Amino acid sequence: MPQNHLYLVDGSGYIFRAYHRLPPLTDPQGTPVGAVYGFTAMLWKLIEELNKAEAPTHLAVIFDAGAVTFRNEMYAGYKAQRPPPPEDLVPQFPLIRDAVRAFGVPCIEQEGVEADDIIASYALAALREGYAVSIVSSDKDLMQLIQPGLDMYDTMKNCRVNREDVIAKFGVPPEQVGEVLALMGDSVDNVPGVRGVGPKGAAELIQQFGTVDELLSRLDEVKRPKLRDMLAASADDARMSRELVRLKDDLPLHDPLDKLVLKEPSQDSLAPFLAKHGFRALLSKLGRETEAAHAAPAADTPAVPFDHAAYECVTTMERLDWWIEQATTHGLVAVDSETNHLDATRACLVGLSLALAPGVACYVPLDHKTGEGLLAEPVDQLSAKEVIVRLNPLFANPAVVKVGQNLKYDLIVFGRHGVETIAPYEDTMLMSYALDGGRWNGHGMDDLSVRHLGHTPISYKEVTGTHKSRVTFDFVPLRRATDYAAEDADVTLRLYEKLRARLWREQATRIYQTVDRPLIPVVAAMERDGILVDRAQLAAMSAAFETEIAALEATIHEQAGHKFTIGSPKQLGEVLFEKLGHASGKKSGKTGAFATDVTELERLAASGVEIAARVLEWRSLTKLKSTYTDSLQQQILPETGRVHTCFGLASTTTGRLSSTDPNLQNIPIRTEQGRRIRHAFVAAPGNVILAADYNQIELRLVAHIADVPELKQVYSEGGDVHALTAQEVFGEVTRDTRARAKTINFSIIYGISAFGLAQRLAIDRGEAARYIELYFSRFPGIRNYMAETIASAKELGFVSTLHGRKVHVPQIFSKQMGERQNAERQAVNARVQGTAADIVKRAMARMPGALADAGLTQTRMLLQVHDELVFEVAEGEVAAASEVIRTVMAAATGPSVTLSVPLGVEIGTGRSWGDAH
Repeated sequence: MPQNHLYLVDGSGYIFRAYHRLPPLTDPQGTPVGAVYGFTAMLWKLIEELNKAEAPTHLAVIFDAGAVTFRNEMYAGYKAQRPPPPEDLVPQFPLIRDAVRAFGVPCIEQEGVEADDIIASYALAALREGYAVSIVSSDKDLMQLIQPGLDMYDTMKNCRVNREDVIAKFGVPPEQVGEVLALMGDSVDNVPGVRGVGPKGAAELIQQFGTVDELLSRLDEVKRPKLRDMLAASADDARMSRELVRLKDDLPLHDPLDKLVLKEPSQDSLAPFLAKHGFRALLSKLGRETEAAHAAPAADTPAVPFDHAAYECVTTMERLDWWIEQATTHGLVAVDSETNHLDATRACLVGLSLALAPGVACYVPLDHKTGEGLLAEPVDQLSAKEVIVRLNPLFANPAVVKVGQNLKYDLIVFGRHGVETIAPYEDTMLMSYALDGGRWNGHGMDDLSVRHLGHTPISYKEVTGTHKSRVTFDFVPLRRATDYAAEDADVTLRLYEKLRARLWREQATRIYQTVDRPLIPVVAAMERDGILVDRAQLAAMSAAFETEIAALEATIHEQAGHKFTIGSPKQLGEVLFEKLGHASGKKSGKTGAFATDVTELERLAASGVEIAARVLEWRSLTKLKSTYTDSLQQQILPETGRVHTCFGLASTTTGRLSSTDPNLQNIPIRTEQGRRIRHAFVAAPGNVILAADYNQIELRLVAHIADVPELKQVYSEGGDVHALTAQEVFGEVTRDTRARAKTINFSIIYGISAFGLAQRLAIDRGEAARYIELYFSRFPGIRNYMAETIASAKELGFVSTLHGRKVHVPQIFSKQMGERQNAERQAVNARVQGTAADIVKRAMARMPGALADAGLTQTRMLLQVHDELVFEVAEGEVAAASEVIRTVMAAATGPSVTLSVPLGVEIGTGRSWGDAH
């Protein structure tokens, strides 16, 4: 007779997994059912998979009956820090129970105990009856139960968890997991544990002593005095924690085991449930699709093929009016501009395209020409001014959604050509960014079209040519221009339809609508305004740098004994390692040439090699001269006298803005020469530059996210967090220890290795490892946060910021250890840096309205550089503007997120950007 096999599903874990994975759906009665749908689909999938794989004989779903259990009587603080469930999830709890019963599966819960206790009781009772048992969960507390005949099944990772897996995870076998959990505590459940003891330390203690009680009875054998003192001070907490994590495994069984027999889902019970709540896709699996016809729209129609011949070239006002009328009727239109320059602040509007539906698109040429040079002649097309006058009401119509791809560019171009406003609007690039940030390298239209539509659009090179035959778009023939431009609008509209459906389904609506999308007109205005640059000052700096570079070259050649090309890695390597005989750290694997990168030169310089130090100086100065003092002069727009950088809204994995053409975010600030460049960015007469900078925002976020009481207290009291770390790690606060503590604070939270920290502090690796371990022992919440973040990323493939941005880290699943470890560091970094980026963006989005409400019409936001916002402010508005700016930045997380630490904002003003610091 085959062995009975009981599957026990951790239903409470399933609920929250379903809630966070699926959108806020509602059923025909208006009741929230997103979690219900997800739970139902997950349970059905589990039953199907198990039936195919091994045909389980028994199955039950176990739930928590309530928030208060016998553990709260033991310790009032147990799970006290957990927030209440989301409002829209509460009414779904009973519906999820209904879903389980609709499958004919037992639904078990009991007041006063947790689901884990019920699972433990059923699991051990089944083992005694000779059953095989599998617990469907990833809960670490349940790993205490694993033994011969009992395993766990993690459906997210599609893997079984057995004794060896538990030992690999905790360093101890399942029967000792409770002992380790008691010592390390649990910030999620508010199990106190022992302060300063993390997972690794707890495992080592249990490996040595076996149990918490045995450890506490033999404290004199603990070698480290501070650890011994912490254990003695926390003995009561440790004993209580052991009882809190102990599973109650002797509960009476609510339903006897023979009542848990798994049966085929009954149509008579399941179909009415699915139909009632509008779950058409699931209902169709029962062959009852017609009964749900009222609950959901019909299936998608086949995709409309791309037909360039169907695109219209609009050259009369009558046809333009028709397209405007149709767009107004549709309530939706995709818009794209065609120009003769990539820089929106320099580009002339050549034409624009519109799309109303897949395959229904047109191009409106405005400034095309034929011929070349003086022989160039305009073609048959409409007047740009007249077209803009006609389109302005459509662009401003609140009942018509305008869709763009990288709409920021179009806003700048259209704004320079008479378009007054474009609203409401959507941006497919930012939709993709909110959905797939970190998952794909690019969010450009061509990439998105191939990825989501299976269509490769006509490339820009195909219509404008290459090399000597290349022309600007205004010289492209109208038919070819129509094919290209109308296709862009057509693709954009189709992408909108695809991505819009994913936004709510994948819970990316919040970050898109409240953080990324509102930034489009704000950043467009910043780029359009630009920042004033003192050309004469830049020229003077270039001349000074040239003199310093020449002097350095002479010194380097003298030290080398002959002249050579310093910028040539091959020649420099030959000088350093062959002629001068210095020991080489490494060679290039491909060419066999000596490595002369910055790491190698810094290594040599640290060991006293003077020529290496001079080469580093030479490289720094030549880069500053070519990249900034020379280049910035060429990038000043003649019409404005200003530099207009381009901010990338979807260029980084963490949500930060990027800056290009020129990159104003990478101007060095740690060297005197780099700081000098910022002095060339000046205010117009009668104005000052105001720089507002978030103070240690990422450390503050770590204090909040990792729940580190010591750091939170320091920030709440306005103290010095680096001094705190110096005291905790080095035992004293001096100028040197504080500087080292600052490096540690900004390094360890991003997962730096002992090797990396050793390099930064110029110490040996062993000492760096000791600092790291000491740091984590003083701030165990940070280690726990890092471990939990990595574990979550490995389960989900992404991490989420406090405001809901998903940052995907696909390499975390790599088989290459180096790639995997780098992805783990990225995950830890992304959660904090991504939240900081979201906060800065929220402040930026609110800033123009707040300044306008305060009547500060002469204050303009010009730049965003990491955690800093730069403004040009009229001299008479400085005091009032400072107050508004500080208030907006300090409150940028609310109301959706409340931090447990204040956000510090430092403000400085001056005639130049450099003076404002």
